[in-house]
Amino acid sequence: MSLIAGVDSSTQSVKVVIREAQSGALIREGRARHPDGSEVDPENWWSALQDAIGLAGGLSDVSAISVGGQQHGLVALNGKGEILRPALLWNDTRSAGAAADLNREAGGNQVMADATGSVLVASFTASKVRWMADHEPELAAQIGALALPHDWLSWKLQGAEDFAQLFTDRSDASGTGYFDPVTSTYRRDLLALALKSEREIYLPRIVASDEFGGATPAGLQIGAGAGDNAGAAFGLQAQPGDVIVSLGTSGTAFSISRSPTHEATGTVAGFADLTGKYLPLVCTLNAARILDAAARILGVSFDRLSDLALSAPAGANGLTLLPYFEGERTPNRPEATGVFSGMNLSNSNPENIARAMIEGMLAGLADAVDALAQQGVAINRIFLVGGAAKNPAVGEIASALFGREVIIPPAGEYVADGAARQAAWALLGEAPQWNLGKVTHMQSKATPHVIEKYRALRDATVSW
Repeated sequence: MSLIAGVDSSTQSVKVVIREAQSGALIREGRARHPDGSEVDPENWWSALQDAIGLAGGLSDVSAISVGGQQHGLVALNGKGEILRPALLWNDTRSAGAAADLNREAGGNQVMADATGSVLVASFTASKVRWMADHEPELAAQIGALALPHDWLSWKLQGAEDFAQLFTDRSDASGTGYFDPVTSTYRRDLLALALKSEREIYLPRIVASDEFGGATPAGLQIGAGAGDNAGAAFGLQAQPGDVIVSLGTSGTAFSISRSPTHEATGTVAGFADLTGKYLPLVCTLNAARILDAAARILGVSFDRLSDLALSAPAGANGLTLLPYFEGERTPNRPEATGVFSGMNLSNSNPENIARAMIEGMLAGLADAVDALAQQGVAINRIFLVGGAAKNPAVGEIASALFGREVIIPPAGEYVADGAARQAAWALLGEAPQWNLGKVTHMQSKATPHVIEKYRALRDATVSW
């Protein structure tokens, strides 16, 4: 029996799963917390990974490991491989102006979308590189290599001695803003534009998903890894026509597609998947933390929050939430704040507040699914995953807002599972088919009037 390990190094924590390569049977697992914030010293990820590996029983009997990680984060290294500054994460919005500058300087949104699959927003790595060049030019001038969080952790697992050991995969590279997912090559001209310099910067080599990129000093093989959303899709064994709505720190709706997208408004990002296909994706900044805020505001548990929400009617008796608690990426409003609308004496109660907060969180993702459909993405099935999907009210309300059946797989670590399955693919020579377990099908009566109210509020509040 061959064991493989999969890692999900996310914004909030790191998870390690150890599974049997052929069957996918879970053998053991571990997790550890990451510091909060949008700017984090990568060494915290490394120490947390060591803790999680220890809690998972170590790697002495494991044949291969692969790392999935949060996309976009900028890890800037000097020529000696030392970290120049805390990593700027995907949810750091200070680079919004830099993103707009780069889109303009590249020739406009359509030119950028044609080149990279995406119009840049604050979250992209290239935007953060430009922010460094503008605001920290002395540090930017010292950059010897650029890495993403999963690249850097794979490098650390090897001993982190030589930039030649830095590697990534096309799914994570497609979120940098200086990579073409169609040709699977870097666009160094766009990197030079971001850096304001033509000097050579080392970028991680691209490793195919069915190959190993390196090994630990003890000889443990390290797979190519993946960006978190591509990892989740692979862990779910998604096929073209499957849309995954993931409710983590951010909210994402993405699909496996045989064709690339080049959407010029910036709503749909044209990423790559793990299998040689594409991963058109729409991201919102505000997802599971809206539930955290709702439970905190109301002083209730998540179970009680669910009960309260389901006891209120669809539309929360006129109460509507625009959930831009941390700014927003889609629509691109990095400076926005949240808005409650329609509040009156009769609807100002815990039931309606709970319902409105869950509806607000999900309404933006209903927009996301519609945006994918408008780009010609086939939508045959919708999977609902992530920590917030465990809440009973979320599946029922999601189905009503999407106007479709939603499928809720068993609670699991699908990014880590996708990384583990990718390691198994490299080890076995073919991608294994694993049993996901029993899924839940949820079909609710459609509530288009709730979406209409949300969209009216969204369009009326250009900035708050």
